[in-house]
Amino acid sequence: MLIGIDVGGTYTDGVLFREGSVLHSVKHPTDENDLEGTLLLVLDELLTHAEAKDIQRIVLSTTLVTNLLATGRGERTALLLLPGSGLPFSAYRISPDTWFLKGGIDFRGRQIEATDTRQIEEALRKIHDSGIERVAVAGKFSNRNDAHEKAVKELAKSRYPHMDVCTSNEISGRLNFPRRAVTCYYTAMTIREWNRFADGIEAAIAARAPGVDVHILKADGGTTTLEASRARPCETVFSGPAASTMGTLALSRESLNAVSVDIGGTTSDISLLIEGKPLYASRGALIGGHLTHIHSFAVRSIAIGGDSRVYEESGKLKVGPTRLGPAACFGGEVPTVTDAFNLLSGLNLGDPKASRAKLEPVAFSIGESVEGLCRKVADHVIGTLDRNIEEMFGLWEDEPAYKVWEVVNRRKFELHQVIGIGAAAPAIVPMLADKMGVGHFLHRYSPVANALGAAVARPTLAVEVHVDTQRRFYTASPGGLSGTVDKRTYQLEDARRLARQCLEELCRQRGLSDYADEAHVYLEEQFNVIRGWEQEGKLFDVGIQVAPGFIHEYKGVA
Repeated sequence: MLIGIDVGGTYTDGVLFREGSVLHSVKHPTDENDLEGTLLLVLDELLTHAEAKDIQRIVLSTTLVTNLLATGRGERTALLLLPGSGLPFSAYRISPDTWFLKGGIDFRGRQIEATDTRQIEEALRKIHDSGIERVAVAGKFSNRNDAHEKAVKELAKSRYPHMDVCTSNEISGRLNFPRRAVTCYYTAMTIREWNRFADGIEAAIAARAPGVDVHILKADGGTTTLEASRARPCETVFSGPAASTMGTLALSRESLNAVSVDIGGTTSDISLLIEGKPLYASRGALIGGHLTHIHSFAVRSIAIGGDSRVYEESGKLKVGPTRLGPAACFGGEVPTVTDAFNLLSGLNLGDPKASRAKLEPVAFSIGESVEGLCRKVADHVIGTLDRNIEEMFGLWEDEPAYKVWEVVNRRKFELHQVIGIGAAAPAIVPMLADKMGVGHFLHRYSPVANALGAAVARPTLAVEVHVDTQRRFYTASPGGLSGTVDKRTYQLEDARRLARQCLEELCRQRGLSDYADEAHVYLEEQFNVIRGWEQEGKLFDVGIQVAPGFIHEYKGVA
């Protein structure tokens, strides 16, 4: 048996899944001040329908990191940068507490400027005196040689053992210094809270289901073990939209071009499927206006949902973005979008009389009948979703996978359907699809699709290997693997083989060996090193990954 739990901004959903069937599902209001408690309430209810010994895996999708970053509640964090030569320091102003240090590494991993111990100590002293206990260290080309980052970290830990210090090469081994620095900065900001959460969840689950594997859903739609997530909490950012997308894929197994619309209580998430495959943000997740090295889907969250408040202001109808509780038909105190669609479409949700009773004063205040008000609410919601989808297509068109589809098919991208998930989807998505002139798809498990997507998502892992035959060495990230190579005979095929070996070793360490043989190469680059008109060596970069998908056991849901 599998358990998937998705913590949304409004509701937390859970499913108990076995052999193609959802045995039980749960929907519980989310307490943003106690995410752990909410998770455990849902887990406890699911476990009343199963023996703990029969649970093979629990996958959690949580908004903890997203909330910390989106609300600005992350603790004050210092950023120590070693940018070397190149752009002016003003180009790297990521944090208000940024220090620039001497020290430079070139693209081959060679030191071109030494660090200054006295300068590092002075920066650390100022950080300590400012009361900052979290530090991110990022050096340009540290993924080629992280000696400078290590030196700063070792000095910080020796002088101030209480400091949490993260280095960028530990977080991401990819090129692009600014994105690696941002990713490291947000990791340092959230790692303490994430580990506190992980400690609590680990202990609580161990008490309920000893020995069960606990995984966390990542922004790319794959899972990672709870233990592995401790070092990279930022990979869990946007796991809500990732759960939406994976839930869409889990319910609709067709290879069609579709827009996924997850209509939650407070927000709606939209993403794109190209021939049944999700579109990724090729430049990485965007957090706080900064691009990162976090692999994620190309999604947008819109501040409108089934529980968005419907009210009058200055004689005009207003819809959202605030949520003041559940829909009136479910016992809420204020009318919502769900109440309007409940009456307009005759959905008979909860108590339709309560929907009408709460909507009547709003209708009167704007000089409309209740039916007229409901039509206006529907027009607003459908128009907002349609407009945002149209805007997203403007961004999606710039993604490589989108352009490749048009080149291969020799025609403009054609949308086939809108796939609806979330509790309010049955009310809203058919009308949205009609406005867009395409079909729609709904499933009986659409209200808990996010939790199902989390439950059946498989682990993902990517490794990038850099080989320099002139210097006779290689590095692999993540994992910190390095070693020597034979300069005379090394070829691209050898680099591919090495990358696969590194991936297999990391899979073994993380308990993911069952998926290692499904890895595929996504990056191959080769450059000649020329000196004095002679070739002196080669540079190879190879990336290999176990891509997002579903566990072997998942064949669909009845």
